[in-house]
Amino acid sequence: MAQLLDGKAVAKILKEEVREEITKWKEKGVQPKLAVILVGDDPASVVYARSKQKVAEGMGMAFELFTMPSDTPEADILKQIDLLNNDKDVHGIMIELPLPKGISKNVITTAVQPNKDVDGGHPINRGYILSGEEGLFPATPESCIELLLRSGVEIAGKHVVLVGRGETVGKPLVFMILKYNATVTICHSKTPDLGSFTRQADILIAAVGRAKMIKKDMVRPGAIVVDAGINEIPGGICGDVDFEGVQEVASLISPVPGGVGSLTTALLMRNVLKGIVLQGGTR
Repeated sequence: MAQLLDGKAVAKILKEEVREEITKWKEKGVQPKLAVILVGDDPASVVYARSKQKVAEGMGMAFELFTMPSDTPEADILKQIDLLNNDKDVHGIMIELPLPKGISKNVITTAVQPNKDVDGGHPINRGYILSGEEGLFPATPESCIELLLRSGVEIAGKHVVLVGRGETVGKPLVFMILKYNATVTICHSKTPDLGSFTRQADILIAAVGRAKMIKKDMVRPGAIVVDAGINEIPGGICGDVDFEGVQEVASLISPVPGGVGSLTTALLMRNVLKGIVLQGGTR
């Protein structure tokens, strides 16, 4: 029976580290601040924004939420982003997604100054992932890596099989985990005989967005399984891994909820602090 990769326990440590760093910045006269723009009233987005506010303020970080009606013209959103880009008291900007129909996600997210782009979606930050330079990187792929490292897993030399090639998790994770000297195989929903690849994995990461797609017979005994998926099912949520079956053969496995997703907000706040440095602050 697999041991759990406990995201909640790791998140607790990360939050304490971020809280301590916020205190150090405040002692230097810098009040770290995150600004979130919420366009429309998507219920999940409202919950996520308020959750970030609670975590940020609980850590001692300043937080400001800018809410706009769903019929707000794109130009007005861009104007608000420009104001925040030029506000030296704001160190991180996040756009809550999804945006209402008729508003270009690409136009809006690209308007955020790269060194304030705490979501790590700006093309310049994506380029830094490829080049290995310092930038702000997306929280979910970073969560996968942090969960492994903080749980004592050695990544170097391991064969990592990644199921998923999405813009949010899969693609950036490929290059982020290569930095740790893993050998990486990329699969996706259209990979024929997917199990023949996943059974080769020392570390299997699922980020394909299909509920319980990874079954017990697709996992090599003793493998480490990280589930980065989140899917709504009757009665709650589940990951991309059939947890009950796979935990019988894996050595370590992350649950959903309580795994990868537990770390993302703390890493988002850590990106705000990283942004201060990228914007010219000194530690």
